[in-house]
Amino acid sequence: MKLSNTKPQIVVVGSSSIDLIMKTSKIPTANNTVLADNLKSFLGGKGANQAIATSRLGANTSLVSCIGMDPYGQQVLRNLDDEEVNVAYVYEDEDEATGTAYVTASNEGNAITVVPAANYNLAPKNVDEAEKYLAVADLILTQMEIPAKTVEYLFQKAKKLDRKIGIYAAPASRLSDEIIDYATFIVAKSTDLEIIFGEGNHEDIMKHLPNKLFVRDGANSTSYFDGSEMKYFRKNPSTESHSMGLGDAFTSGFSIAFLHGNSIEDCVKFGNEVALKAADYRGSQKGLPYLKEMKELISHAY
Repeated sequence: MKLSNTKPQIVVVGSSSIDLIMKTSKIPTANNTVLADNLKSFLGGKGANQAIATSRLGANTSLVSCIGMDPYGQQVLRNLDDEEVNVAYVYEDEDEATGTAYVTASNEGNAITVVPAANYNLAPKNVDEAEKYLAVADLILTQMEIPAKTVEYLFQKAKKLDRKIGIYAAPASRLSDEIIDYATFIVAKSTDLEIIFGEGNHEDIMKHLPNKLFVRDGANSTSYFDGSEMKYFRKNPSTESHSMGLGDAFTSGFSIAFLHGNSIEDCVKFGNEVALKAADYRGSQKGLPYLKEMKELISHAY
């Protein structure tokens, strides 16, 4: 496992939001009311999470995103700037509020309702306007919290510019053949494979996409097919861990290791380690590790 002194150029195209987390004893069912122990707000959005994660891990990261002209939006911008993320193409929308996610967190797991708001106004024209950054990116990252037409257009743009592009396919929706074919890698939740790829045995789906599809589950486990055999790597968090944002953390760690020229196996292991660090804190961003601590970790682990 190696991490050179080179700073990869990454452009993240995706969502920015505020996560409002309610801690409860259980997830309420329909027509049922539960009392929350507390309500806390955290910075989130899959795009912002990945931008901050890759920046902390040593990349020169730019974010293409859309927020509202409101206090939440200003909070998002200040945070990204503090994290040394280039916000030149984070657009402020006059008509929509900043996106929010309402999270009910209990020992049973999390139930999340996302209000995309301004995130759903991120359009193909915004991708065009950021082309000068996309054209020199070592890797483009995206997710599914922005309009599907924008994701499709981004892949077309990446292909035209001959750029590598990875996608964390969440929240899950069906991916087009064009996206599947051109993607450098795809990260997906094990429970979402049929939504993303259609019906089929999970291993069969992975075997059709060797070293491209990386499947995650809730226990910080990642599996994939390497062309010869199925591979499984697990890095269990503690019982006190927090699961929000682990897919973003894994995707970011995998991306950094990939850009430093590591083997796919080491990329997966590094992604799992980054996700494990992120699980130590509530909220998607607070626990994201910095390059220095990850270099110290791998000097002993690899």
